[in-house]
Order: sequence, then C-alpha cells, then structure tokens
Amino acid sequence: MALGFEVTHTDGRARRGVLTTPHGIVQTPAFMPVGTRGAVKAATHRDLEAMGAEIMLCNTYHLYLRPGADLIARRGGLHRFAGWSRPILTDSGGYQVFSLAARRTILEDGACFRSHLDGTEHLLTPERAADIQAQLGSDVAMVLDECLAHPAGEGAARLSMERTLRWARRARARFAELYDGSRPAVSAADSSVPVRATNQGQAQFGIVQGSVYGGLRAESAEQTVALGFEGYAIGGLSVGEPVEVMYEMVACTTPRLPAGQPRYLMGAGTPADLIEAVARGVDLFDCVLPTRNARNGQLFTSAGRLNIRNARYAEDDRPVDPACGCYTCRTYSRAYLRHLHAVNEINAATLNTLHNLHFYLDTLRRIREAIAFGRFESLKLEFHESASCQALDS
Repeated sequence: MALGFEVTHTDGRARRGVLTTPHGIVQTPAFMPVGTRGAVKAATHRDLEAMGAEIMLCNTYHLYLRPGADLIARRGGLHRFAGWSRPILTDSGGYQVFSLAARRTILEDGACFRSHLDGTEHLLTPERAADIQAQLGSDVAMVLDECLAHPAGEGAARLSMERTLRWARRARARFAELYDGSRPAVSAADSSVPVRATNQGQAQFGIVQGSVYGGLRAESAEQTVALGFEGYAIGGLSVGEPVEVMYEMVACTTPRLPAGQPRYLMGAGTPADLIEAVARGVDLFDCVLPTRNARNGQLFTSAGRLNIRNARYAEDDRPVDPACGCYTCRTYSRAYLRHLHAVNEINAATLNTLHNLHFYLDTLRRIREAIAFGRFESLKLEFHESASCQALDS
C-alpha cells in the first residue's frame, strides 16, 4: 500500500503528523473541503490549492448516480476526471443513504434505496461500495457503515454497530480481492463485468460506530481494528447529540485506535469541534459548514460568526475579519459583500466560501504549529476566549 502515516509531534493527546498517499502528502491535523460531486461548491480547484487545501472529500453516492463510476473509471479515475491532482478521500455513501430515511431500507445484505434523481432502486452492499470507490480511484476509501439517527436506544445501537462490523468484514475481504493482482476482479453487482480499479495504491478505512454508548464504541473499535485497516474513522456523531456527548465519545474511542495510523472524525466540524477533537487525538476532519454557511451569508471570523445579511453592515468598510489574510478580506468590504448577497449575485457565494474555507484551513495550520511548539493548550484557551465559535450577531 502506498499510504503511510507518521506522527511527528505530540502535545498531550494532540498529534501532528504526515499522511503520505499516491497523490501527495497531507499535513495533519487536516481539514478536507467537501467536494460532493467532484467539486467544492463555489470554489475552483485553483482556489483550493492557493489556500493550502491538501486533500478533498468526494461523495460516492452522488458520483455513483451521476455521472456514474463506470464513466469516471473510463476517464482514468476521479483525479483525472476532475482535474484534481492532490489526495482524495471518498465516503462510502452510507451517510447519504442514512439521510434518505423515506427512500431506503436497511437489509443484512446492504442498503436498498431509491435515487433522489429519478426514483430508480439501487442496492448498495459493502462489496459494491468498495467496487465503486476502486473505480473512482480515491486515495482513501471508506467502508459502508450504518449511521444511526439520534436518539437511539442501546439495543438498537448495538444491532446497528454489529451490522456495521459484519459489513466491515465483507468490505475488507472485497478490498483484498480487488487488489489481489493474481486475477482480474469482477463486479459484485454483475459477475460478468470487470472492475476497473484506477488507483493501485488505494487504502481503506474502517469506521467505529456505537451511537452515544461508550461500551459499544469500545467494542466496535476493538473489533474494527482487528480487521487491519490502513486507518480508522469515528462515525455516527454530529447527528443531533449534545456536543459534550460527541466529545465524550471521541475521547473514549481514540485511545483504542492504533497510535501509528490516521484517525478521522466524520462530518463534525464547527471550529470548536475541530480544536476539541484534535485535543482528543483526531487527525482528519470534513464538514459542509464552511461552504454551506458561506452560501447562506454566515462567515466565520476570529471574533465570532458574522451574518453578512445584517443591515448593520450596509455601510461597513471593514473587511470581514481584519485578522484574516484571505483574498476576500484583502480585497472587499463587508458593505460590498452584503450588497452581493442581497442581490443574489453568484460572486457572493464564491467570496464568502473562499473566506470560510481559508478560516478553517488556517485554523488547522495554527493548530499544527502549536502542537509542534508544545503550546496547543495555550492555543485552545486563546481560541475559546476569542469566541471564535460564537455569534457576533444576535
């Protein structure tokens, strides 16, 4: 496998490291902008590279439905198709299936769902999810898991966690078949169709589940690690549980994951979540908040969240964040950004997105530096005291 990981510095449980992939190096802790359909909304790849994004997350469910994994494989894989030369992590589609509550049924074989595009029925199995991601050629592929809604009773959480473990065993076995090399792999959906794997250095991560029950999380972590993945994710959080509970579940899970392999907290990502999860030993993050909130006019700043729609900014000539060095803050005023948003100018989404993504990526850069110099706890205290996760506007 071409994926490697080295922890270079520690400060308490916080870790700084280097993740090596077939398409480049990622400095961790790292934030992955979400490129659902192979593109981050309102931002070009050039923008992402300029602001220092080293890895992007893409969505298996959406790319499978359109334009299709077969088409992307024929184009040489997702990196070539999308024109993104840096690392890519693909999710398995499990969360998207989870969100389609009215359109899906969870079976032992997999998740049966109807497409949100045309209503056609599909069965996503652990094997099929591995096949699709092999065709996409991401550097990191996630196993298919069951993401349980909150709240859930402990009995239901156990059944879901155990199903995720069974699916993980099947996904790992299928991954081994795909990259065996002794014989060509054929599709799990149609044994007459070969699978065109487009990245021979692809790695596969397992996912720890267990809802808000520490005992289940511990059991899930132990059995998932026993399957021997290249890295491990903490899933099923940030789905409505209190934030303190999320932090508790992260804290009880990370010590049970291998110290020499990357740890990924899926889908959680207010700025406060990032710094608190790093403090508990997490290395990778993704979240739609910076891009989605940007399109809605909410901007993250060093002094708190700012709603650019507010009338108080109509004649405000200051940048969004005087402490920020992004293109938006170097060039435009709050008054101008409010105007663009008010008239539904498409540039509003772009400029707001550039700022929010820069804020997230720069926050992780500062965290990495603080860990390297042994001052992470000081940075964490400064961060909370500056109210970076609070709202400026009532």
